[in-house]
Amino acid sequence: MFSKKVVRSCFFGIKNRVLYSLDQASDVLSARLQHSQYGGEPQPFRPETAASRTLMDIGTRRIFSEEHDLFRQNVRRFFQEEVVPYHNEWEKAGQVSREVWEKAGEQGLLGILIPEEHGGIGGDLLSAAVVWEEQMYCNCTGPGFPLHSEIIMPYISTYGTKAQIERYVPRMTAGKCIAAIAMTEPGAGSDLQGVRTYAKRDGSDWILNGNKVFISNGWMSDLVVVVAVTDPEAKVAAHGISLFLVDAGTEGYHKGRKLEKIGLKAQDTAELFFEDVRLPADALLGQVNKGFYCLMKELPQERLVIADMAIASCEFMFEETRNYVTQRKAFGKTISHLQTVQHKLAELKTEICVGRAFVDSCLQLHIEKKLDSSTASMAKYWASELQNRVATQCLQLHGGWGYMWEYPIAKAFVDSRIQPIYGGTNEIMKELIARNIVSMK
Repeated sequence: MFSKKVVRSCFFGIKNRVLYSLDQASDVLSARLQHSQYGGEPQPFRPETAASRTLMDIGTRRIFSEEHDLFRQNVRRFFQEEVVPYHNEWEKAGQVSREVWEKAGEQGLLGILIPEEHGGIGGDLLSAAVVWEEQMYCNCTGPGFPLHSEIIMPYISTYGTKAQIERYVPRMTAGKCIAAIAMTEPGAGSDLQGVRTYAKRDGSDWILNGNKVFISNGWMSDLVVVVAVTDPEAKVAAHGISLFLVDAGTEGYHKGRKLEKIGLKAQDTAELFFEDVRLPADALLGQVNKGFYCLMKELPQERLVIADMAIASCEFMFEETRNYVTQRKAFGKTISHLQTVQHKLAELKTEICVGRAFVDSCLQLHIEKKLDSSTASMAKYWASELQNRVATQCLQLHGGWGYMWEYPIAKAFVDSRIQPIYGGTNEIMKELIARNIVSMK
């Protein structure tokens, strides 16, 4: 269900800046109506991805509504105006601007799933998905909006105290407090039970020590959720892990260098160091020694975000390649006339549409609170592997130009490589899927 904030952002920006004329809004709605075969009454018509003019058309896929279409137009315009023109500059800097975060907040693009009473937008999952997809459709991976909004904010909204929610959530929704989550360590990645960062009690306080690596949004973060061991004597490691809220500037907390990556060049990724960081009792997020369970409960949504963004990237790469092969000439005609190219496009579109159908089904399951860990792992594994196959084949269809950084497919190719790794490696995804298979009676 849409909140008033989401509906308002469909038509107006901050301070009621009109984003669409009445004619534009009418076009969106009228283009989506056709006469039914029974009585000729106008009925909504939403072609699935396979039947749409392009894989990125607005007004497609039955899971969405006309309100989502209007919101998507707003989001698409935001990325085209506020992100695309600056992304090359951000890639050189290794981070985006703080201004784009605040502009996203002004447009209601952050904290969509967080209840209004907590300071969020109070929108639905599909509205959040629109933002993830549109970011991939513009091929700009820099802003870490999905991590901030759909992965980190739910931890605070769900497990935080009233004081913690009031302190952080409204500022996070406004883009004035950028968040990161610190799970991965040099010796512990997908296996969260291997975490070595620890926190021990000192009176009513906690003393935090350890270091983290590969932390997205880490360099720009104002707040980081830290995963730490609080009971090293626990018989099962998962029973001794807690979560802590650590503010930037806290004594003993230092940010290391921005890590130089082969892709996601505009997305700041950092090392974080904690040296005798004294945290008050109210820095604990959720219950002591229950952090692992919080992580397990929220990870399916993280994996769904990765899967949906992976399919959206596939859709972008396909359309970029379709445009290229219909213009590039060889042997006196465009290469789209070659049967080899045509068959490859047919294969790519079929695989992408199959993947889209599964991920859309997962989105619906998650709306109904029925998306389990195994199914989310399937989505993440399948979609991220598909993204890499599509990236490789689309780059090949570009020939030598696909290897040039100035061509969007080159950037999409290197950005895709991280997808099977973060959010739990695909090897771990297979392990989780397999456990469910062999344990079923």
